[in-house]
Amino acid sequence: MQVILLQRVAKLGHMGEVVKVRDGYARNFLLPQGKALRATETNIANFATRKADLEARNSESRAAAQAEAAALDGQIFVLIRQASESGALYGSVTARDAADAAQAAGFAVARAQVALDRPIKDLGLHGVTVVLHPEVNAKVTINVARSPQEAELQAKGKSIQELAAEAEAAAESEMAELLGDIGGAATDEG
Repeated sequence: MQVILLQRVAKLGHMGEVVKVRDGYARNFLLPQGKALRATETNIANFATRKADLEARNSESRAAAQAEAAALDGQIFVLIRQASESGALYGSVTARDAADAAQAAGFAVARAQVALDRPIKDLGLHGVTVVLHPEVNAKVTINVARSPQEAELQAKGKSIQELAAEAEAAAESEMAELLGDIGGAATDEG
């Protein structure tokens, strides 16, 4: 099916282009969401008269999205979750969780705007893209930790594995000192 794009659609085209897409994609996504019109002669003529108005509205929404992106870009949102000692989550962090964290911080971010390749399933800092407008993206960081203290350490650059290794090394050195003290006491008595 041929459609006229009413706005920029990623990997498809820009506003005003006539593109050929699969029928299901047009019927189920592009047409219901108002992103395109069927490419009939009537609609092409109608689009030509409305093009200036659509471009003006698009530039206004892009400017608003750029202002919001300037405030949102680089933000770090902390999510506290239960996890194993190795850092694997007992569940996952989804786009909804990221959107809820952004909303709690005062940003207007919908779940559909959060672009996650796959759910987050381990502790640490994870980069996430927020699509505010088809032409405007913001990069945020999701800090997934077991506690607020752990989140602070991760924000300073320490990974969960490094923290576990440091704790294990400290425990081993304490054990070695205790065993050394016990061994020294046994030789003093003899």
